[in-house]
Amino acid sequence: MVDSLLVLTYPDMARQESAMASIKVSSKVEEGVWRELQAAAAESDRSISGLLTEAVREYLQRRRVRPEVLDHLDASIRRNEKLGRLLAE
Repeated sequence: MVDSLLVLTYPDMARQESAMASIKVSSKVEEGVWRELQAAAAESDRSISGLLTEAVREYLQRRRVRPEVLDHLDASIRRNEKLGRLLAE
């Protein structure tokens, strides 16, 4: 594993949006993964910070549950309360 200080910015999207503040983060990454990330950055003519920011943003979007999904889930649970009780027995 390699210790690296990484600066996360909002690269390519920052061109379309107003400039956003950047913060520095420190993390450990497996050496092989780090080399792959460096190669991907070089191949795509992008910064490592830009690729990391994009990856973190995509991860967070996949992990977050949208409020409307939770609303539908609550409504479904209410509609099927009797069935839920029967299944719990």
